[in-house]
Order: sequence, then C-alpha cells, then structure tokens
Amino acid sequence: MKSFSKTDIGRKRQLNQDYVFSTDESVGKLENLYIVADGMGGHNAGDFASKYAVDTVVREIRGSAEQKPFRIIGKAVRVANELIRMRAKEDIHMYGMGTTIVIASISGHELQIANVGDSRLYVIGESIRQITRDHSLVEEMVRKGGIAPEAARNHPDKNIITRAVGARDSIEVDFFTEELKEGDIVLLCSDGLTNMLSDDQIFEIIKKRSTLEEKADELIKAANENGGKDNIAVILIDDFA
Repeated sequence: MKSFSKTDIGRKRQLNQDYVFSTDESVGKLENLYIVADGMGGHNAGDFASKYAVDTVVREIRGSAEQKPFRIIGKAVRVANELIRMRAKEDIHMYGMGTTIVIASISGHELQIANVGDSRLYVIGESIRQITRDHSLVEEMVRKGGIAPEAARNHPDKNIITRAVGARDSIEVDFFTEELKEGDIVLLCSDGLTNMLSDDQIFEIIKKRSTLEEKADELIKAANENGGKDNIAVILIDDFA
C-alpha cells in the first residue's frame, strides 16, 4: 500500500483552513488512516477547527476500546464535535466554527469511509465514482430535482453546507463500504479541488500521471490554473502498490 497527501493554500486565500492526516501504518485498531478536513469560520477559527477535529479524531481512534471500524470512527467524530462546540462557547473568536471531515481506512481490500460535509472521497478505476454524498444545500436541491447535476458545480449557493463537525450539538455521520479492485486509486479531497475541476478532469489527470505524487501535484496545479479560489487538500491511496 502507498499513499501521498498534500495541501495548498490556493491563489485567493490568505490562510489554509484545510488539514490532512495520512498514514499507511496502524492507528489503534485501524490498519491505516486517512483524513481530510476543511475548516470554516472567521479569523483563525476555520484552521483551528479543522486541525482540532483531526487531532481529536486521531487521538480518540488511537485509544478506542471499540472493535468495529465504524463504531471506532463514529465515536471519535462525535467527541470531536462535542469538543469543538465547547471551545466555540468558551471563546467568542471561535463562535460559529466548524469543519467538514472525510475519513477512510482500508482492511484487506475493503475501504471503509465516513464523512460529514462536502469534502469527498472518490474511487478511480475504469471510471471515476464519487462514493460520499455532499451534505450541502445544492446537493439537496439536486436530489430533490430542483436543479440539474451539471448546474450544481457553478451554483452560487454551492458552498452552503448542511452538516459540519461543530455546527450542532448532535452530529450525523454517513458511512460507506467499498471493495477495492487492483488498479483503483482512492482520492480524498476538499472542495477546493472539486469546485475547480470536473470529475472528468480529475479522472484524466489520475490516469495520465504515473506516481501518486505526480498525480497529486498535477491535480493541485490544475485547480490553481482554473482559479485556485480555495484551499486544496488531496490524499491519494493505492491499496495494491
């Protein structure tokens, strides 16, 4: 197994509010762990929220007494949500902060995924498949038939998310399982990538570059060349390497 992770501030932001954690080694009872978080909030709250959430999740997973991966991850996300809520109440400058989070772990060739918000996980093989579902106002409009999927990417309300770690006292986490095949590449990313590149563009870059590092560098370069309007976070995983 091999992985590569990278974040970039983009071309418009003064602060990088994306945060990643990536290891091919075991963390607690999980055989490996990959996380992308995209913080939100004014001043320094967004970058604090993303880092604090990821650090909390990693710590909780490392010390978890649970046995099943989704129970381990779900409990860790709930603790992160509680602690961010507490911190926001204690400091006025942190009020309203929160973060998306997408988490992956692989056991054998089974990919286990959890997400809150609109950071995404894709599996790229013979085609590109978005496994996670965005928790966003626009995605809800698409699911209800209010707008066409092709109109969603450039919709003015694209960045309004309906779920985030720290947004409410209780949190709902989505879980997914995928069986990986040889040749599949797993991509976790923030919306700083997907708002700048279409799925077809991501697929083309993943397929034409050889190493994971080259793929990640080209994804970030292309996102910046298309505007770089937000921070960009990328984790790429090849389970069969």
